[in-house]
Amino acid sequence: MQGFGKISRRELLAGASAVGIASAPQANGQAPFSRPKIAAVTTTFFKYSHTQHIVDRFLEGYGWNGEYHRPPMDLVSLYVDQVGARDLSRDRARRFPSMKICPTIAEALTLGTGKLAVDGIVVVGEHGDYPRNEMGQTKYPRYEFFQEIFKVFRAGGRGVPVFNDKHLSWKWEWAKEIYDTSRELKFPLMAGSSLPVTWRTPSLEMPRDARCTEALCVCYGGVDSYDFHGLETIQCMVERRRGGETGVKSVTAYRGDAFWKACGEGVWPPDLMEAALCRSHMLTPAREGFNDILPTLSDMKRLVKDPVAYRYEHTDGLKSTLLLMSGLVKDFNFAARLDTGLFSTQMYLPMSDGRTTLATFFSPLVNGMERMFLTGKPTYPVERTLLTTGLTEAGVKSLHAKGARMETPHLAFAYRATPDSTFQRS
Repeated sequence: MQGFGKISRRELLAGASAVGIASAPQANGQAPFSRPKIAAVTTTFFKYSHTQHIVDRFLEGYGWNGEYHRPPMDLVSLYVDQVGARDLSRDRARRFPSMKICPTIAEALTLGTGKLAVDGIVVVGEHGDYPRNEMGQTKYPRYEFFQEIFKVFRAGGRGVPVFNDKHLSWKWEWAKEIYDTSRELKFPLMAGSSLPVTWRTPSLEMPRDARCTEALCVCYGGVDSYDFHGLETIQCMVERRRGGETGVKSVTAYRGDAFWKACGEGVWPPDLMEAALCRSHMLTPAREGFNDILPTLSDMKRLVKDPVAYRYEHTDGLKSTLLLMSGLVKDFNFAARLDTGLFSTQMYLPMSDGRTTLATFFSPLVNGMERMFLTGKPTYPVERTLLTTGLTEAGVKSLHAKGARMETPHLAFAYRATPDSTFQRS
């Protein structure tokens, strides 16, 4: 299977009917496929922003499985919350006159008709000049965006599929409310980042129904940002274990000296850490030379200035650990202990080199959105993102409380992974 695979005409027409896309009959009695109309609700739109990577793929197309793919849908409206000096939205509106820039979210969804007039919505609440709270979380207005979307849905008595980039909110109660409202209003909801759907090296999937006792991700980046990516790296794997995901009952965070003490004492398994590091393509050399020498604890202390760990226990006994080790690696590496032995791979993110804007790992993410917009069915479970949203908040709270254990009864919910893998294979 290549990525998410092909979508049959029958699926398209069934999905079109499910999400209310008009299909006029042809002379032969077969309904033609009508192009869905998509709205984008975003925080800001500048070069290399998430909005650019996502919106430009809907407008321009992108390389996909050896062909140039143009989405079979039209992005017809765009709301941008903050327009700065580097704004690209006006340029895109000039180049694509079929896309309208709207002053409000309601107008982006209604196209000035007073009622819902689009077939799908992309929410990109990332980047921009927004305040931080006392725990260092950026208060991106995803929840506020959803409240405006819900008003339009309720006024018209129906909803359409919505994709939300990254976690649902910085605040658990708001994330849960968004999820609950999607169930109440009965519209398809997807969310998350590129990590679960990007390429892997090697191209492996955790066997479905495998027994798993420990899982770990070594990655890089900051708190309340890349920690979410690392948590999704873990979760898209361990949700496939025997019995499916059962939820999480506690989270403990470690930082600085507490991190190194826990690492030295084996709080998380050193063999899993080693297995993950051996998958890294961007491991910082611990010595002069060209070989990737496995770093010692003293090497890591020298290279990593602000290490962070989230150690959490699932209700079925599985233990998972996220290690943020900027300075040691620049990629996302996963390892787990299965009943068959150690399992490891890397989530491959071909980054921009500063001269291009490809960041091709957004392509499988957008392709998954397309599939939902066409079929009316989520490509993978939103519960994964709901859980990683709660884990991110719990990790931040534990850090703010100087490493206190956070009990998380609100995260003790279960779900099952999709039967088929949803990562991109090449």
